[in-house]
Amino acid sequence: MAMPLRQSIKVATYLFEQKLRKRDKFPLIVELEPLFACNLKCEGCGKIQHPAGVLKQRMPVAQAVGAVLESGAPMVSIAGGEPLMHPQIDEIVRQLVAKKKFVFLCTNAMLLRKKMDKFTPSPYFAFAVHIDGMRERHDESVAKEGVFDEAVAAIKEAKRRGFRVTTNSTFFNTDTPQTIIEVLNFLNDDLKVDEMMLSPAYAYEKAPDQEHFLGVEQTRELFKKAFAGGNRLRWRLNHSPLFLDFLEGKVDFQCTAWAIPNYSLFGWQRPCYLMSDGYVPTYRELIEETDWSKYGRGKDDRCANCMAHCGYEPTAVLATMGSLKESLRAMRETVSGNR
Repeated sequence: MAMPLRQSIKVATYLFEQKLRKRDKFPLIVELEPLFACNLKCEGCGKIQHPAGVLKQRMPVAQAVGAVLESGAPMVSIAGGEPLMHPQIDEIVRQLVAKKKFVFLCTNAMLLRKKMDKFTPSPYFAFAVHIDGMRERHDESVAKEGVFDEAVAAIKEAKRRGFRVTTNSTFFNTDTPQTIIEVLNFLNDDLKVDEMMLSPAYAYEKAPDQEHFLGVEQTRELFKKAFAGGNRLRWRLNHSPLFLDFLEGKVDFQCTAWAIPNYSLFGWQRPCYLMSDGYVPTYRELIEETDWSKYGRGKDDRCANCMAHCGYEPTAVLATMGSLKESLRAMRETVSGNR
């Protein structure tokens, strides 16, 4: 695991404070969607299926920042849509960084080189570029040629300018252990991105392509083989060791969707950004008025094949904090990843 030490300490302190206050539900990271519009039509995404009037909307800066502050989360993942299409995205980032929130701006990187001058490098900020495979595989997944090459060029330029750059890769049943190994080797060794996040594709109900999502057993077999030979420790993966164990099938967890709440143009989404059972205007209503016991594998059929990080990484983090052995293990890997 390669989470920066500053971030690791802040998150650990935050979790300890929640324990002292005896809070059983709290946010670890907020998924902020200040728009739904995008300049690509990825096969596994349903965000651009919204009506044209919704796609034209942009969340005001005060509303976006206010939602994050309302939740109290130490980290923010700004997604969409394509966040760089928001005319005030740099101001949203600037204000959140000023509050010492760790901000990850998720982007397909098509606009990154053009917009990069609007941002300032900071240990509290990172571009999170979506890379789903090597050139042919990635361009196929986003349904447009040339996107991989532009993303690679943007990553190199961002690194040259001193920005932290992370990546996010989603894998489908068309992937093999070798395709995963190839792209993560490339990101880790050739591009030398700071951290990499990965996730098995979840059957998002509005996604155009419904045929290539992974089942639980497929996921476990895929990652077990991809992680073999010491790859897990060699790659700078932005995940807890227990979440990686979960992907391999070494441990099993229940979903804690409440720990990564989603806030969009519609409000706080129940129960997570992958499922929509309605929206509420305040974070408090989301936490207190949602029946969280209804969700997760074995409880809701829609959750049957989900192993996405948004539901299970928080569970792994909380399990780590509750175990001295796992805490020491995570600490060792964090220190190793920051050498």
